[in-house]
Amino acid sequence: MDGIRWDLLFNPELAWESLPYVMSGIGYTLLISIVSMAAGLVLGFFISLARTSKFGILSWPARTYISFMRGVPILVILFLLYFGMPVIGVQIPAVNAALIAFSINSAAYIAEIIRSALSSVDKGQWESSKALGLTYWQTMYGVILPQSVRIAIPPLGNVYVDIIKATSLAAIITVPDIFQRARIVGGREFDFMTMYILVALIYWGICSLMTIFQNYLEKRYEEYL
Repeated sequence: MDGIRWDLLFNPELAWESLPYVMSGIGYTLLISIVSMAAGLVLGFFISLARTSKFGILSWPARTYISFMRGVPILVILFLLYFGMPVIGVQIPAVNAALIAFSINSAAYIAEIIRSALSSVDKGQWESSKALGLTYWQTMYGVILPQSVRIAIPPLGNVYVDIIKATSLAAIITVPDIFQRARIVGGREFDFMTMYILVALIYWGICSLMTIFQNYLEKRYEEYL
């Protein structure tokens, strides 16, 4: 322990001076995370419906998609889109590649969450709605979804937090987010330790705000129900 240079662990002055530059990349971090979560929700909803379909032509492709996306690292998907697609003549900009990768990957996890939330609603709700003459989609949007959303909020919040943290991988394909900018400063100043600690604190702050918002949504839906 005596040989450890604790004075080189963190440089507050460098962190403070670099904060505006690093934070200028937060727009990309939020853009990728928000758009990917929104797209993942839409895709995940329909994938979950296909997953629970009685028709094999719908359920098996959905099962395969979920299995593949959950079993392949997001970094591999990023590399396939950004470095692999140009091989067949398709050039995808870094930001677009990140948006596509995080959207299709998160959709698989979201699909399973939605499927679980929908199945947790008592089947009697479907039967009662049918007896009242409601169509499938009227029952889904007016009866089932409002009850299942409350159940889905906590795991969906966890998925979004994971997306926020995973956006740091987009720096590897040159997306100028907060992590990429922290790497630039670290290389220029030969002090990666300070910059990595700084960016860790920034991600922690973003995820903490998301957790507060998640708790707010949970309370609101508890009051609504």
